[in-house]
Amino acid sequence: MLILAKSILGLMIGFFITVILGYFMIPLLKRIKFGQVVSTHITKRHLQKEGTPTIGGLIFIIPTVITMILLYLRGSLNFSYNLTIVMFVFISYSLLGFIDDYLKVKKHNNDGLSIIQKLIAQVFIALVFFYIYMRSGGDTLLEITSLNISIDLKWTYGLFILFLLVGTSNAVNISDGEDGLAAGLSAIAFLSFGIITWGTSWVEGYQEMAIFCFILVGSLLGFLVYNTHPAKVFMGDTGSLGLGATLASIAILSKHELSLALIGGVFIAETLSSLIQIISIRKFNKKIFRMAPLHHHFEQLGWEERDIVKLFWIVGFMLGMFAVYYGVWL
Repeated sequence: MLILAKSILGLMIGFFITVILGYFMIPLLKRIKFGQVVSTHITKRHLQKEGTPTIGGLIFIIPTVITMILLYLRGSLNFSYNLTIVMFVFISYSLLGFIDDYLKVKKHNNDGLSIIQKLIAQVFIALVFFYIYMRSGGDTLLEITSLNISIDLKWTYGLFILFLLVGTSNAVNISDGEDGLAAGLSAIAFLSFGIITWGTSWVEGYQEMAIFCFILVGSLLGFLVYNTHPAKVFMGDTGSLGLGATLASIAILSKHELSLALIGGVFIAETLSSLIQIISIRKFNKKIFRMAPLHHHFEQLGWEERDIVKLFWIVGFMLGMFAVYYGVWL
C-alpha cells in the first residue's frame, strides 16, 4: 500500500503546484504575447481562439519535475535506469516542442521546426533511449504474453523505439485540437499506465514509474482547470510532444506495448482519420470525412465542442480500463 500512498501524495502535489503556477504564468504568457496562431483553413469557431496563450505545456511539465525532485529529496523514490529514461524522454521531447512553439510564435505562423530537424532530434533521443536501456540490462524482446508470443528484434529494437516515440508524440499532437481534449485523454492514459505499471514488479524501477504517472495525472488535472472550454491556455507542441513520447516510453519499459494501442485508441483514431483523408484526397480526389482529424468531422456535423470532448474522454476512459484489465490480469 506504500506505493499507493506515494502515488496519491505525488498526484496531490502535482495538482496544487500546477494550479498555482498556471494562475501566475497565464498572465505572463499574455504579457509577452505568446499567443496561438490559428490556421486559416480551420473552422470559424477555432479562429476565435487566435491569440490564446500557448506553450502552456510548461504549466504541467515544470510541476511534474518539481514534484519528482521533492519526492526524491524526502526519500520517497529512487532514480532507476528506467525512470532516468522516462524523465529524459519527457524533458527532451518537451524541449523539442518548446523550440517548435517558440519559432511559431516568433514567426507569427505555423512554420516551426522543419520535418527533417524534428526527425534528427527524435532519432537522437531514440538512440540515447536505446543506449541507456541496453546498458541497464534491458532486452530486445517484443512480448505478447496473452498470446504467448516473444520476438527478438535485436538491433531493430532501436527502430521500434523510434517508431513508437515519433508515432505516439505526433498522435497526441494531432488530437490537441479542442479545449481539454489532449490533456484529458492524456490524464486518462497515464492513469491507466500508472495502474498497469504497479503490477510490473519484475521491471526495474516499476514503483517509481508508477508514481511518475500519477504525478503527471495530477499535473494534467491542474492544467485542465485552465484548459477546459473556454480554454485560457493551450499546451502547444511543448506539452503534446512530451506527453506522447513519454506515454510510449512507459509502454516500452513496462513491456506493455500492445496496451498502448488500447489506451491510446482515441489518439490512433485521430491520426488514422487524418491519414485516410490525405490518401483519399490525393488518390481519389474525394473526402471521407468532412474535415480531419476526427474531432473536426464532428464539428462539421454541428456538435458542440464540449460534447465532442466528453465523448472522446468517455471512449478513452473505457479503452483505458479495458487495457488495465488486459495488462494486469491477462
